[in-house]
Amino acid sequence: MSGGAEAAPDGGLRCPWGLATEDYLAYHDTEWGRPVHGDDALFERLCLEAFQSGLSWLTILRRREGFRSAFAGFKIAAVAEFTGADEERLLADAGIIRNRAKIEATLANAKVLAGWRAGELDGLIWSHAPDPVGRPAPRALGDVPAVTPESTALAKDLKKHGLRFVGPTTAYALMQACGLVNDHLADCVARGGGA
Repeated sequence: MSGGAEAAPDGGLRCPWGLATEDYLAYHDTEWGRPVHGDDALFERLCLEAFQSGLSWLTILRRREGFRSAFAGFKIAAVAEFTGADEERLLADAGIIRNRAKIEATLANAKVLAGWRAGELDGLIWSHAPDPVGRPAPRALGDVPAVTPESTALAKDLKKHGLRFVGPTTAYALMQACGLVNDHLADCVARGGGA
């Protein structure tokens, strides 16, 4: 079946995208689709998905440590305190994606989220997780959507609360990465939680 799970070097079947590089394989097997909770952890994923917009995820994955260093470990309270000087520092930092609109959105989002109660971002994001019952496991990459009604609702909810750079496609990528949905292919060894 075209686009179906493929054998990895260890013989186990994986989602084809996870076999493209060793970085992808490690990310696929240990992180992607695993539940992520905590406001700072979800803020990081939200920011990285926004930075990924229009780029390969591999570009972001390989610069993730640079992003973490540049953005104070994605601690919401710390990033909310960033100044114009920090923005200029970020625009000059070759360890991240130096896109002014994405940097400005990250800083603005941190300022908004700093005013939220602990657990509020986690609760808002996870309130949009679809019921897995009746959601069939994708058999091939073509069965995996880019946008869903839930991701559209999540994007609208985040925007309503003042967050930027969070369209329905970015919201769905966040849902996939953070385990709100399980889009590992039906035959993928990681679908059940262990590669």
